[in-house]
Amino acid sequence: MRELWRAELLRFRTWAIAAAIVHLAVLGFFARLVDPLQQPDFVHAIVAGVYFVAGLLLGLYQMGSYRRPNAWLNLLHRPLPPGRIVAALSLAAGALLCLAVLLPLALLVVGQWAWTARVVDLRHAALPLAAGMIATGGYLAGATAMLSTRRVAAFALVPPALWFASQANGAWALVMQALVLAWLAAWLRVVFKPDLTAPPRTATGQVLAAVPLAFGSYVLLVMASLGYQLGWMVIGNHPLNGTPPEGGYVQASRAESGELLLAGLAGSEHAQAPLWRQQVPLSHLGSMAPEITAFPVAHALTNPALAEFDDAGNRRRYTFSHDAGRFLGVNPVNREREGVLGIGEKQLRFPSPPLLVGDGLMATAHALYRYDSDRQQVDVVLELPPTETLAASPAATGEAVMVLSNQALYLYDARAFRAGTGPLAPRQRLPLPLEGARLARIDLMELIDGELVSITVGRGSIDGPGAAWQSVWHWPEEGAPEQVARRDLAPDFPLLLRHYEWWVSPLLSHARLALVQLFAADNPLQAGGSHHRPVAAWLAAGLAALFAAAGSLAWGRRQVLGRRARAVWVLACLLVGLPGLLAQWLLYPRRDHA
Repeated sequence: MRELWRAELLRFRTWAIAAAIVHLAVLGFFARLVDPLQQPDFVHAIVAGVYFVAGLLLGLYQMGSYRRPNAWLNLLHRPLPPGRIVAALSLAAGALLCLAVLLPLALLVVGQWAWTARVVDLRHAALPLAAGMIATGGYLAGATAMLSTRRVAAFALVPPALWFASQANGAWALVMQALVLAWLAAWLRVVFKPDLTAPPRTATGQVLAAVPLAFGSYVLLVMASLGYQLGWMVIGNHPLNGTPPEGGYVQASRAESGELLLAGLAGSEHAQAPLWRQQVPLSHLGSMAPEITAFPVAHALTNPALAEFDDAGNRRRYTFSHDAGRFLGVNPVNREREGVLGIGEKQLRFPSPPLLVGDGLMATAHALYRYDSDRQQVDVVLELPPTETLAASPAATGEAVMVLSNQALYLYDARAFRAGTGPLAPRQRLPLPLEGARLARIDLMELIDGELVSITVGRGSIDGPGAAWQSVWHWPEEGAPEQVARRDLAPDFPLLLRHYEWWVSPLLSHARLALVQLFAADNPLQAGGSHHRPVAAWLAAGLAALFAAAGSLAWGRRQVLGRRARAVWVLACLLVGLPGLLAQWLLYPRRDHA
């Protein structure tokens, strides 16, 4: 095993050393332009994709060179069990990828920590490990794909796709990567066998291959709905591509504030509704929508957005340090560390990493802060209750500033908001009647005796589950808010299409959401409540499951399957639905083609 490992290292050593040198040079070039460690998520996702493709190409090439009949026979006839042969090849590839990917990135992190004033936190030490695991996962996926049959090969990309969809952070992201690596390694061992065209023989091997096939088939089936929508667009009456239907959610989400308020008041029987309808074209209107989807998580490997800002007047660039809990300043002229920004005069630690929201404002989940360049100090502007989470940047409207949380709308005096330090007390608070749905937008019109507020609910209901409606509230300067109108917004898509991703396979639909949120931190901004599934969706799910079970029973008689295996697959298709039937068809050939 050791000799085979060494031979494989010698075989690819020149390419690995060249790749490491090029990688290090590219990292050094970008480090001269920007701080690579502080880039937002999407930049790190692109870089991770490059590492994954590099490992994928290595796996395809290495196993492709051995897959030729003569080379395959020569490889398997070594005096080693197949498990130790594939382990030697994989360990050699892992070592090569560590040399080409992990080592240059580790040198970058150490170099920035030792020789620059840039912020390097303890979390950044895990980035090389994460990159190495992603590249190794690409290798395992490529090797598995090359040794699998043609119709199964592409599904080797399904387990690594979980990395890019997962919401896990920090050390839990590494745990998720390790679990996917373990699955890919076990799957590679299953397909590494003398007869590459034969399906897995053991129950464990069948599960290792069938689960990615079922998930991949589920994704393909869900994506098939795009073909229906494409035809809908060609016809010209797709809600998102043409003129949306009257009274629907799409029309409400695109309408101007005045149009939306008039539509909401159209059916109101309130005594002042006629007067308000006359005031709408003459009044100042304000609008805002939830724009913050997530806040930075302490010690996460990457940032959802840039965590640095420039103070040109004082010649400082401030970058937030998760370890220090404060912004650390650097002079861009001499590149020396200068200044620390905490909260207030005592430079207190931030309770969590802040999100920069513009105009010198920064926000955590429960508070808003402002940086004063003249005093070089961060002041508290306002604080929300601990049970609420900030959902949008503040928006000015007339003499007030709107602040939106996931549970309420606040109004603050505009002059006090601009000039004062906090925490400010809100002038008014309107609880949001979300009822488990997602807020889409809020529109506000100032009145002599208060405000008129339109609340539109239903974000995510365009082609998904969940109700949509608009309610209009009179918000007096004194007294409790009063709902003066409400209308339900008609669905823009057919019922079965809105619930399609669920009834195709209820089990895999829930499993996909569970896997994406596995090890993830709680995020109240993404909570949408439970969705009611109509009878038609349940009926469609039941019919799809029965069809899959009947298809499994019929196909199983023509496949290389025993009686017990056929019974297990019928039960699996009954539980999983159509994706299970496709997985069975992909995994097992017909008996006359065996």
